Amino acid sequence: MPKSIALISALACAGVAQAADIKIGIAEALTGGAAQYGVAIRNGFQLAADEINAKGGINGNKIALVIEDEQAKKEEGINVFKKLIFQDKVLMIFGPTLSNSFFAAGPVANAAKTVVFGTSVTANGITDIGPYTFRNSVMESDVLPITVATATKHYKLQKVAVIYGNDDAFTKSGYDVFKKVLEEQKLPVTTTETYVKGDVDFKAQLTKIKGSNPDAIVCSCLAEEAANIMLQARGLGIKAPFIGGNGFNSPKLFEISKLAGEGTFVGSPWSNTNPAPANKAFVAAYQQKFGSEPNQFAAQGYDALHIAAAALKDVKLSGDIAADREALKNALPKATINGATGPFKFRPAQTKTGKPGGWDADQKPFIYIVKGGKFTLYDSK
Repeated sequence: MPKSIALISALACAGVAQAADIKIGIAEALTGGAAQYGVAIRNGFQLAADEINAKGGINGNKIALVIEDEQAKKEEGINVFKKLIFQDKVLMIFGPTLSNSFFAAGPVANAAKTVVFGTSVTANGITDIGPYTFRNSVMESDVLPITVATATKHYKLQKVAVIYGNDDAFTKSGYDVFKKVLEEQKLPVTTTETYVKGDVDFKAQLTKIKGSNPDAIVCSCLAEEAANIMLQARGLGIKAPFIGGNGFNSPKLFEISKLAGEGTFVGSPWSNTNPAPANKAFVAAYQQKFGSEPNQFAAQGYDALHIAAAALKDVKLSGDIAADREALKNALPKATINGATGPFKFRPAQTKTGKPGGWDADQKPFIYIVKGGKFTLYDSK
């Protein structure tokens, strides 16, 4: 059984801990390769919990976060979910961080009739898992068509090359969406190259890409792999810009690639420069608490807890964990907020199974272009 990282993020008055009222599970990758996403998500949850509790909690009840490290491993995700549901008896679970782990652990929550809420999983099929599945992470199928169309217009693209990780649910799903978008937008593909998780040398694939002379390189990759691909592409003399998916949205991209990613286009459900009051307040509070800039994943975690809080305001908790879990599942679809990521509401999942599905995010993305090693909100003017 995985070791608990922390139990309570709720409360201390004059140094005396109080009993927590609403236990909420957080299962994120806090160590390993996906920690670049998971730690930011956890920070977002902690900030939101502190804010909610400082204002009196939810109907007078304080939030207690039960935080576990699922390490972005399928088996660990399943173990963590079982602990949170059956041992800790949390009301709901947020996480896991990556789609691979979500596909493994999500069915455990649905079988136990416990809400599982993804804040960073964008692969198609996530909400097909079952009716207790929710996410506020905007699907790649909503983001990538706009990203590609914007990059095509900006660069006047005539043809592109594609590279993606073919052994990961997230990057494979991203590729499937990219492929469909490129076909729909009638943008020819010069070559499609693949790699597997753990690869660090991409020169063979990039040499083929260089030989095909594309106007841009479409990359469905996680940030660390994408950064190395960018560096090695520039080392081979490839000057074509990149078009990325949700995996690009991490500071890790620039820590490794430096300026190799200049001109990259990527879509995101969040903009750090969004002047909306809710976002400005979030950015300022995050910087004060953690001493660093927030990213998309922190913003989505932060908003997710506020979405759950909005739903819980309409739920009269009985103390019967099964009944309370069911009541939350029924209240969540109606929850709306105006958060750090903008106005949010749910829409029913369009499942392919014919069985009842969960609920997806209904939000519009922002489009970024990379300038000076930073994400800059794209202005077409």
